[in-house]
Amino acid sequence: MYKDIKDKKIIITGSATGIGKSVTARLCAFGAKVAALDINKEKGSETVFNAVEYGGDIKFFEIDVKDEISVKKNIEEATNWLGGIEVLIHIAGILEGADTEINNFPEDIWDKVIDVNLRGSFLVTKYVSKVMIKQNSGVIILTASGAGVHGGSSSYAYGSSKGGVHGLSLVLEQNLSKYNIRVNDVLPGSVKTPLKVKNVKDTHKNNDKLSVDQRIEELVSPDEISKVYAFLASDEASMIKGSIRTK
Repeated sequence: MYKDIKDKKIIITGSATGIGKSVTARLCAFGAKVAALDINKEKGSETVFNAVEYGGDIKFFEIDVKDEISVKKNIEEATNWLGGIEVLIHIAGILEGADTEINNFPEDIWDKVIDVNLRGSFLVTKYVSKVMIKQNSGVIILTASGAGVHGGSSSYAYGSSKGGVHGLSLVLEQNLSKYNIRVNDVLPGSVKTPLKVKNVKDTHKNNDKLSVDQRIEELVSPDEISKVYAFLASDEASMIKGSIRTK
């Protein structure tokens, strides 16, 4: 499956936990050369260790996606190690401010979520695109959310930030196609990630425990969602345009 993934040079952000961890494991299993980026050094190192155990060609880079100096440094170092960038899969993000009404929403949480999710997507794409434009090829896969495109988010900041990521991907798609760069954004639904599990517990904390547990059990496995990213990273997805929704 996806034979062209073997030896493909891929940067994955948010690789320490959740969807990013599953995507990293899957692409390493397919034989990709992966630069795994995350702010969580401990969990990120675990992801790398596990991938190396089954033969993955992978290296970890500690990055703060909202900090331009950190992004510039780590993208450059990852590019040098990889020998170029064929695919960016940007998944890093946070979810805070759940179940807080707009009239009481803290400005510091708003700024933090926008900085990580939207500014982070911009900065990572900015420095990856410098490489891809120069080589006149590449694939950029951003991570938005159904909550940011169709509404229904438990957090004003999260929904707004992901709506911004979606808008960014649309503008990138329009403007980078002339450099043979394909841009997609994935809109994951309710996925069983640490962020989502905490969100369920926070927003349903006044319900009985069984109700919360049932909601968590209904969440989709990150391993299932990782299949979508793996397909988009492959040449078989060359005709796919725009956004991809998942459960």
